[in-house]
Amino acid sequence: MADFLTDINTLRERARAEMDKGPVTSAYGADLERVIQVCNEALATEIVCVLRYKRHYYTATGIYSEPVAAEFLEHAADEQQHADKLANRIVQLGGAPDFDPARLSTRSHTEYDASSDLVSMIEEDLVAERIAIASYMEIAQWIGDGDPTTRRLFEELLADEEDHADDLHSLLERLPKDLQRSGS
Repeated sequence: MADFLTDINTLRERARAEMDKGPVTSAYGADLERVIQVCNEALATEIVCVLRYKRHYYTATGIYSEPVAAEFLEHAADEQQHADKLANRIVQLGGAPDFDPARLSTRSHTEYDASSDLVSMIEEDLVAERIAIASYMEIAQWIGDGDPTTRRLFEELLADEEDHADDLHSLLERLPKDLQRSGS
């Protein structure tokens, strides 16, 4: 096993320096301000997803709406948990989570949707999940080893978004053919 790169006394001295930075030490290797900005964009994305899923949950109608609405509600709860985790990480990094409603839609990677039919709701939610998947994969790769904790958070979110996309794709496939659109 290789020796530590830094002796224990140096680690102790570094730990006492700049204690006001909490968990962000001199070993932090990412662009802190940019990471906080990206986390706030992801926070906005998750909040917009919560709102979209909640709207779809409450407005889904029709003979096939009950299991689809239940899926929307489950996804809304997951997206809220994602938002909470991101807000917590932003605070840990010394930033402020941006919940300003006036700026949510401009920072979000996904869009709010007001579809009125069940198939459109599922399709728009699937598009949003696919956007989140692409965004979070890129973010995790960009962060790399500079901030392993935030990278792991985005990898965790990515796995959930992939599950959501799979759920939505399955819902589309299970709908009767006369309700499905071409290319779905």
